[in-house]
Amino acid sequence: MKKRVNMSVKTLDEKDIGVLRLLQEDGRMANAKLAEQLAMSEASCWRRLKRLLDDGVIKGFQALLNRKALGFGVLSFVQLSCSRHSEKTTKIFENIIKASPNVLSCHNTTGDDDFLLQVVAKDMDDYSDFIEGVIRKIPGVVNIRSNISLREIKASSRLPLG
Repeated sequence: MKKRVNMSVKTLDEKDIGVLRLLQEDGRMANAKLAEQLAMSEASCWRRLKRLLDDGVIKGFQALLNRKALGFGVLSFVQLSCSRHSEKTTKIFENIIKASPNVLSCHNTTGDDDFLLQVVAKDMDDYSDFIEGVIRKIPGVVNIRSNISLREIKASSRLPLG
């Protein structure tokens, strides 16, 4: 079965949106409770959920962890500029970033810098080790600017489904 990509909210019906909303709130919600909340049969609900997974609308499920409770006291946004943009250099960059567990997200951006990373570390020494041991060793990186988060006001991965 070929996966549909870039589905818009317009191609999803009210029940699909309901499934997505409820699962964004509680990814562990049992199918029976999900079906009850949406006034659907369990079989129908399960088929919708399976279709949303198969179509790639739902990418997966994971626990949301408290980074501070786990000792990751530093959250930083790192802007990188690169001098080389060849296919080979870009592939090396992407492989290093993907392999780094400290990098929560990486975005190729417009503006003065080429990439924006969201990085966690245990403390400032750990963060410094990451910058020196990983980022500074990436071929072509010529500028590194870090913005350390002083206080996290909102952190969410929930999409506004209307």
